[in-house]
Amino acid sequence: MLLIADSGSTKCDWVLFKNKDQEPIKIRTKGLNPAILKKEDLAGIILNSAELLQFKNDIKTIYFFGAGCNNLQSITLLENLFHTVFPQSKSIVKEDTMAAVWATTNDPAVVCILGTGSNCCFYDGENIQLKVPAMGYLLMDEGSGNYFGKELLKSYYYNQMPEDLKVAFEQEFSLDENEVIEKLYQNSTPNQYLAEYAVFLFQHKAHPLIKRIIGEGFAKFIDNNILQFKEELKSVPLYFVGSVAFYGQDFLISALKERGIKASRFVKRPIDNVINKIKEANFLDS
Repeated sequence: MLLIADSGSTKCDWVLFKNKDQEPIKIRTKGLNPAILKKEDLAGIILNSAELLQFKNDIKTIYFFGAGCNNLQSITLLENLFHTVFPQSKSIVKEDTMAAVWATTNDPAVVCILGTGSNCCFYDGENIQLKVPAMGYLLMDEGSGNYFGKELLKSYYYNQMPEDLKVAFEQEFSLDENEVIEKLYQNSTPNQYLAEYAVFLFQHKAHPLIKRIIGEGFAKFIDNNILQFKEELKSVPLYFVGSVAFYGQDFLISALKERGIKASRFVKRPIDNVINKIKEANFLDS
């Protein structure tokens, strides 16, 4: 059996292939980000999935594409964990940008991720090239779900929200200061918590304040990340993956147009395209 996983910080989509003639089994768990979670937390997520464990002795190969998998320490941690849980398997762990590439192209392109976090890379047809290191939600991640959550909370607590939006915000979320501080500073996954607010953002995207927040966030992402590859973009397409990019594509298209750039494709869930690519590539034995 072949197991493919695409993991952000919030959720992980697993796809189990028994053979090429059967439809794959789709499983969803919490996200496994080794840059944020401890080994026991990562293990707990897998061990709490009865759907995964029922095949633990049958899985032979694991391809895991994940946020936070951009260094040897994180890769080794997950490889050892997978071998422990799935003892018959060998695993290949790569950063989530490679899943985004698999989901969008076989040819050279600039590929961006906008989900809980954000990232941007150039794929030369064989390898991924990064010009900006992924420094996470505290320093970077402009245009991501956790970035927008942070901006919404700041607007609320700085008393910058108009009354109509403030009322809707208070009806949607528990905003007691102590509770919010606890979730931000005593929670193991504050980036996931912040990203929960992004849904509200796109539900109210016609509101002038929300338009400004989205526009400024995407502009920062484009200027700080995409324009690092302005020479490459003269000859290759630009692709986006992730729910924030998908639901915010009108704003992205507009901001890109102002800079003379065109987006070629938006993919909400990269795992669906990865499944098709695996089927087409005949990775599976009959």
